[in-house]
Amino acid sequence: MMRALCLAPDGKLLKDLTLIDVALSLQDSNNLLWVDFESTPPEEDEPVLRKTFGFHPLAVDDALQETHVPKVDDWTQFLYIVLHAVVFDGSAANVHLDTLELDVFLGKNYIVTHHDQSIEAITKIWDTVHRDERHLKSGPDHLLYRIVDELVASYMPVVEALDDQIDQAETEIFGRPDTGTVELVFALKRAVLHLRRIIGPQREVLNKLARDEYPVIDSRERVYFRDVYDHLVRMQDISESIRDLVSGTLDIYLSVINNRMNEVMKTLTVITTLFMPLSFIASFYGMNFFVPDPPLWQWVTKPVFIITLLIMIIVPLFMFSWIRRRGWL
Repeated sequence: MMRALCLAPDGKLLKDLTLIDVALSLQDSNNLLWVDFESTPPEEDEPVLRKTFGFHPLAVDDALQETHVPKVDDWTQFLYIVLHAVVFDGSAANVHLDTLELDVFLGKNYIVTHHDQSIEAITKIWDTVHRDERHLKSGPDHLLYRIVDELVASYMPVVEALDDQIDQAETEIFGRPDTGTVELVFALKRAVLHLRRIIGPQREVLNKLARDEYPVIDSRERVYFRDVYDHLVRMQDISESIRDLVSGTLDIYLSVINNRMNEVMKTLTVITTLFMPLSFIASFYGMNFFVPDPPLWQWVTKPVFIITLLIMIIVPLFMFSWIRRRGWL
């Protein structure tokens, strides 16, 4: 679906533009045009991006065919920017974090956004512009700032959801942990690592937009991108803290499991110790030394009995001494 709107020089907002209207609006540098492509086939988008807007084929191929980490490419007449939105599924059955790529083309009097799936930040800004066209009067670079700011703001609910999931995992660990608990911990660890891999490059994109000089971005607008950059820096610090929390949760899980295993071993050791005298008495008097024939006992069985008794005394003493030398006691 392609949708387009244009703010004319007289302040009138033109909606539901056709391809012909888009081409005509581009010819007037005083217009502000926003075209949004959502879930449209590449074969339909490519002619519009190449012929109508005149974007470089490499930039078009990047937007339509390839998946990139966040980046910004300067093509002089326009900027090609790759950003990412995050989607978090925090259900008990499936903890998963996914990213949605947003490709942005920014020119002097237009902004083109392309994404394969619906992005909440784009929908929200689009609805806001429809309600009040004054949001377009500051230019396409300021509109880009509003989109990026809304995109970064959507990260915070995801971070809070990850924090809640970590608290839930800790509660399960101190309760009755099972295999599902450790699966939850590792799923959270993967989600946090995925989030950090997106926040880092996206922070660098905002750093370039805030500090580098681009012909299509007014110098007065850089302070806004610097504000979003500061938000991403704090977001990255928070993600580092969450990563440490996940690692600490995994260590807590292993510690709890080891403590419970020690308790089980202690219980089994007590049971074994209680039955040890009984086993000794039963095995000792079960040996065939005591026979009814006295001569046989005196000349054959008695020496064997004495030797066996000495072995039973010497072996435990030797084992005790060996264990002490090993430092196990």
